Amino acid sequence: MKSVNSSLRQEAMAPFLAIIVGFACLGLAGGVVMAQESETSQKDWEDFDNTNFDEGSTNIDNQWLPLKPGMRWVYEGTTVEDEESIAHRVIFTVTDLTKVIDSVRTVVCWDRDFSDGELVETEIVFFAQDKDGTVWHLGQYPEEYEEGEFVDAPTWIHGIGDGKAGIMMKANPKTGTPSYSQGWAPSVDWTDRGLVDQIGQETTVPAGSYEDVLVIAETSRGEPNAYQLKYYARGVGNVRVGWRGEDTSQETLELVRFRKLNAEEMGKARRAALRLEKRAYHNSDDVYANTQPAEQIVGTKE
Repeated sequence: MKSVNSSLRQEAMAPFLAIIVGFACLGLAGGVVMAQESETSQKDWEDFDNTNFDEGSTNIDNQWLPLKPGMRWVYEGTTVEDEESIAHRVIFTVTDLTKVIDSVRTVVCWDRDFSDGELVETEIVFFAQDKDGTVWHLGQYPEEYEEGEFVDAPTWIHGIGDGKAGIMMKANPKTGTPSYSQGWAPSVDWTDRGLVDQIGQETTVPAGSYEDVLVIAETSRGEPNAYQLKYYARGVGNVRVGWRGEDTSQETLELVRFRKLNAEEMGKARRAALRLEKRAYHNSDDVYANTQPAEQIVGTKE
């Protein structure tokens, strides 16, 4: 999820979903570790094993990134555009839909990104948890808008074209470990990487105060000196987003609301995600058109 999505894709994945607390020490810790990684320790993409998933792949209960159907996270903050600070809002929802990708059943999440009150991106994104507890990112269909007009849909899906799944959250993240790919699809400029930057931080946002917070520093091949910092709280997920280095967007976000949707809201989210998927089959006939349709989770049908 860069900026819970690809950070207005490379400027702002979101889920599944870091500016005030610990910036000084972050600059010393994460940046140095990332810079010192050897070429042999960093792979362009992760070794994905679809046999390491079972029927529980959509039961995403990773303590740092729990993605339960019906949960919604709302973030508010700012980005910088043309040297001007612009209001930014992100709404991330876990739907009750699943989609099979490379024999792995994934959870369908729906993400909306607003800049100065205007929708600039909406997407469906796919996650699954393996037997070890690691959460994987298997692709996404984003729609980008300018002044209300559709402009692009840079889609990538694991196993199709150059798309390769990446790690969204490790089962047991530890500092001092190599960075990891969050997905690989250079044809659409998706080369995001994550690094466990800090553990044991504290932070307060409108949604609450959190201790023992995990900080992941994200970067990409196209912007190696720009970092997006994501703060994760146990049992909640991403609670804060910030930046470090040469990040021109200087995006900041705070979790302002985190709750479970009611049945009516859940139905609206499901229908919105299915409308996106319908457009995806038309707009991405070389990638998304080669996937199986999303399905509603048994037991949640209206």
